[in-house]
Amino acid sequence: MNLNQITVPSINVENAIAFYEKLGLQLIVKSLPNYARFECPDGNSTFSIHLVDKLPQGTGVYVYFECDNLDDKVELLKNKGVKFDQEPIDEKWLWREARLKDLDGNQLILFFGGENRLNPPWRIT
Repeated sequence: MNLNQITVPSINVENAIAFYEKLGLQLIVKSLPNYARFECPDGNSTFSIHLVDKLPQGTGVYVYFECDNLDDKVELLKNKGVKFDQEPIDEKWLWREARLKDLDGNQLILFFGGENRLNPPWRIT
């Protein structure tokens, strides 16, 4: 089994398209006003946005995007006007993470996990 895509809710897909293009995702399907799909710049996964009448309540969706050059990527995005809730920091689970929210409040985490992404010292074997 391989993960194909993650879909997040949006109350305005057209605005969300511009936001995710700014992050560096490549738009491959545009079916306004209901749906958009992107190809991630690295790997084979895709990411999509689906129109909803009402956003979910509570903590919502968390989406992790891995970046080899996390600090450089965050600086590039900040220069494009993207606002971060958390600058890159080293976490106790051995990943470096920066956090932001998309226009609909979905939590996005840009991170670098390196070898620890799949093989942390506490991995079950």
